[in-house]
Amino acid sequence: MSRRHRAEKRQVLPDPKFKDVVLSKFMNQIMQDGKKSTAERIVYGALDLVEDRAKRDPVDVFKDALEAIAPSVEVRSRRVGGATYQVPVEVRPERRQALAIRWLAAAAKSRNENTMRERLAGELMDASQGRGTAVKKREDTHKMAEANRAFSHYRW
Repeated sequence: MSRRHRAEKRQVLPDPKFKDVVLSKFMNQIMQDGKKSTAERIVYGALDLVEDRAKRDPVDVFKDALEAIAPSVEVRSRRVGGATYQVPVEVRPERRQALAIRWLAAAAKSRNENTMRERLAGELMDASQGRGTAVKKREDTHKMAEANRAFSHYRW
């Protein structure tokens, strides 16, 4: 990591169909081996399935799912003396979004449906209704932060 200056944030272009930057970031997370068109096909197919099942705008379902997954606090390791403490800290908005996207993609990949678009559609539907693996991950993170609240005075 360079000590001279922080790296500039790259500008992510919005996705071609819905013109949404967050959806484009999510596609980039789904993408493997640089195959963007395959990732687009998976995400758009999943959003079509969500639209059929939920009878709602799929981008709204996606945003609701991300909001349900995004953590507000997390724990970070802090070394004080010889001991390492798990210190709860608030999560910056950019990191909240990044964690939510990462957890949603990982939860979708670990599901048992046959195709990736079915897995993604199922996880989006579950997360928008406040259940599913990704939402559980957020709740576990919050529980850990709550359990370590006694060490919050070690914040930096």
